[in-house]
Amino acid sequence: MKLLVRNLARTLSEHDVRVLFSEYGDVTHCNLVLDAETGQSKGFGFVEMPDIDDAQRAMNALNMSTVQKSKIRVKAAQE
Repeated sequence: MKLLVRNLARTLSEHDVRVLFSEYGDVTHCNLVLDAETGQSKGFGFVEMPDIDDAQRAMNALNMSTVQKSKIRVKAAQE
């Protein structure tokens, strides 16, 4: 299941996001969307988890949680 993660602190790395979601299950892909000019995070990204139940647990637990002083939003990504 592919998840959209929004309102991430610009200082978070892909590794940080992967570790955060790995607490709930296997993460197959994790990528942050970067600004083409600066290479800095745009504050959102995508996480893919192969097990739908794990992805649902992660979404329920992490949506509206505070990570590095930012209240993140997590929802199923539109394909």
